[in-house]
Amino acid sequence: MSDPQDDSITPVTPVTADQLTQIANFGIWASGPSVNPAAADVGEALVATLRGTNAQQVLTADLQQMVTDVQQIATIGFPWITAADGKTRLSAHTIKLNTSEPRPVVIIPSGWTPFGWALFEYTYLQLAKRGYHVLAYTPRGIGLTTHVGGGRFIDAPWTSQGTIDVGGRKDWSDGFAMIDYAQQTFNPSKIAFLGESYGSGISQLVAAHDADGRVDAVVALSAWGNLATALLGNDTQHLAAVNALTSFTGGPVERKFDAATQQILRDFHNGENLHEVRAWAEERSPQNYVDKTNARGIPTFVSNTWHETLFPVNEVLDTFNALTVPKHLNLWIGDHAAPESAGLTIPFSGPNLPVDEAFAWLDHHILGTRNDVPSWPQVNNQVMFTPAVREGKRSWDEVTTDTEKLYLGATPSGSQDGALGTRPASGWTVSFTTGNLTEATAVDAVMTTGQAEWKGNPKIYTTGKFDRRYLATWVSPAGARRVRGIPREHLTVTGVGTSTTLVAYLFDLAPDGTATIITHEPYTLTADNPGKAATVTWALQAAAYDIAANHKVMLVINSKDQLYSDTNPAYSTLKISSTAGNESYLDLPLG
Repeated sequence: MSDPQDDSITPVTPVTADQLTQIANFGIWASGPSVNPAAADVGEALVATLRGTNAQQVLTADLQQMVTDVQQIATIGFPWITAADGKTRLSAHTIKLNTSEPRPVVIIPSGWTPFGWALFEYTYLQLAKRGYHVLAYTPRGIGLTTHVGGGRFIDAPWTSQGTIDVGGRKDWSDGFAMIDYAQQTFNPSKIAFLGESYGSGISQLVAAHDADGRVDAVVALSAWGNLATALLGNDTQHLAAVNALTSFTGGPVERKFDAATQQILRDFHNGENLHEVRAWAEERSPQNYVDKTNARGIPTFVSNTWHETLFPVNEVLDTFNALTVPKHLNLWIGDHAAPESAGLTIPFSGPNLPVDEAFAWLDHHILGTRNDVPSWPQVNNQVMFTPAVREGKRSWDEVTTDTEKLYLGATPSGSQDGALGTRPASGWTVSFTTGNLTEATAVDAVMTTGQAEWKGNPKIYTTGKFDRRYLATWVSPAGARRVRGIPREHLTVTGVGTSTTLVAYLFDLAPDGTATIITHEPYTLTADNPGKAATVTWALQAAAYDIAANHKVMLVINSKDQLYSDTNPAYSTLKISSTAGNESYLDLPLG
């Protein structure tokens, strides 16, 4: 067991206006990925002020005023809550409104970061001012654990004991214990769960499994729906996502995960016993328990991003579409947690829609506030890369109204790109060599590339750098297109090994040869007869993207992306072809 850290002697960095501006402009993610130090400083300074452990004022005037306002209406606590196993202590934080009137409580499991519940202290203060009791906690095993030598470790005050269960049954049980504690402490009128990222999955799972049906609403931000699909979509390991998560727990793997989970992680990385990895992940997937959520009628608010590198959007859509409860889905430009995280961390001079709408959902379903939530469209999509444009639909089924079938064709004389046209084309073959990463890649870095997208700076690709020795390309005629929904790729591939990995990308190609990415998705197939042609069809991730009249669609197929596993024999030859009656094509959804 680690020793607890004495936070009374921990130095606190004063918050400056420049730090708040930096977070507003660049978000809470730094490279690595890691938490932007400025965001961590804000959370720690707010917590230290609430605890009264800092000798001098460390907050900006508006943040200090918010703390003072909440202190005048509530009692602040930092309890340790014992889990159902009777021994694991979970770090928690409470804001109890000073009133005899029954008020609702919002329970907030923290995200998967070294800073646990402390990172989003600003959120808890906002909720208290809106009339909610608050109970925030760090899920077991999460939080900063520092090695101080001699085999000793020190835990930060927000770090919970135990090992990380990754949304498993121990996490469900811990959620039930939090509900018990909230009922005893607050005697609440209603109970809601709000979670971002890891906390969003735990929120959905606890609400679905609480046998007493005590959860009245859920807000799931940067949600996951099916962890198995997120980790092993199309039989391809999402290696970069898992690497990012395992390095982001706040401590070494051997202390943060028990032996069984460490074995799951090894099997995942090694591509071994993947049926067991998949079963482990399925148990932790909210999608598999939507019948419980539906039976209990739990209103559920979900948000996600188009270019998710951790929890791809299609698995969230599958879960959302299976819900029959009052529900709402926001899809935003960018990558994991980029839209809402800054709004959960610092004050904004103007609206922060991802957070404001989540709070409005809670206000309507938990506080009973009369607001415009009942008139909202069920689905609201932000269009890439025009952030001012959002399109509301009564359901996801209304997003796609038509499909353009673009057939992959031969490479015309004098061109390095194959044709992507409206007429079936067969009898051609293109070949490229496996084994090299190319300039056609989904992102430069997990989370941070998409964070830049959210702030209006999508990655610009120079397609002249796409090395055609290691990929194949097809380009459509110019024409305005409103891409809306899930594209699908159908082609015939011939590999040389027992397994073949392909990655498909769709780009918006400008007249000057630069491009921005619309969507992508990998696919791995096992060959019954190595060296024989096989036909595959797979769905790319959903998108909402407007292509200008003088721009073209570029389809790229390669064999390797830094996000994923690659099963191709190194420097072998892959062949893409099209046969009469089974022509290769791209189905482009329009709306």
